[in-house]
Amino acid sequence: MSERPLILACGEQSLVGVLNVPVRPARLGVVVVVGGPQYRAGSHRQFVSLARALEAGGFACLRFDYRGMGDSAAPQRSFEAVGDDIRAAVDALLAAVPELEGIVLWGLCDGASAALMYAPADARVEGVVALNPWVRTEASLAAARLNHYYKGRVLSLQFWKRLARGEVAVRQSLAGLAAAVKKRMQARGAAGPTVADTRSFIERMGEGWRRMRGRTLVVLSGNDLTAREFADFCRAEPAWRDAIAPGPNFVEIADADHTFSRRDWKDAVEQVTLDWLCGRPAS
Repeated sequence: MSERPLILACGEQSLVGVLNVPVRPARLGVVVVVGGPQYRAGSHRQFVSLARALEAGGFACLRFDYRGMGDSAAPQRSFEAVGDDIRAAVDALLAAVPELEGIVLWGLCDGASAALMYAPADARVEGVVALNPWVRTEASLAAARLNHYYKGRVLSLQFWKRLARGEVAVRQSLAGLAAAVKKRMQARGAAGPTVADTRSFIERMGEGWRRMRGRTLVVLSGNDLTAREFADFCRAEPAWRDAIAPGPNFVEIADADHTFSRRDWKDAVEQVTLDWLCGRPAS
């Protein structure tokens, strides 16, 4: 295994990354765009495992810390303002592995959102792997809680058994339900500053989705509120419906949580990523 640290120049600042390079790398390299607040290792070392799996499969991979995250010193910034950081990583990977012909951005949560916003601006990016993309607004969160959390509890026999045994905090549950309904109604009635600000990044994601030169693989967790929000968003927005259409560019991993914390879920993510990069049908 070839794994070494790499210092990336981003303007006047330096970013810390880790580079994995196989003996004979494939034509595409992978830049891991982390979701925040995380750093290059990822939750439960998810990105370490991914990079090593990609290297074993023949793909060079760079994972790195944004400015202000992990070991990259600078003021912290949001995922909406990391375009320069991603460009620095793309530059560094292509310089370190000159035989590469293009780049795929691999991102989780708001890292996926950042990748989609960035990709059309860089002709070297030939694809995006987007896991549980972040499209949250107050309205989407309230709707997701109502549709996928509270509705599921009401229809669950286990919930009613626990209620009968006095194991459910009824007052707290009702308060949470009331808050979700209130936010849902408020969001329907007016678009306040938070909704407007969030909508701007969703519009930028949409522009990225429409202008992508290559393919985009969408991977969703079966048991994750962020994934459910994204699926609901795609069903409601005609321009996004292809993102979750059955086929080689969409995979859902049943029962997986947001960060694919179990070993079998991580293995599944790594395999579908490799299959997609190699042009193989998802197994």
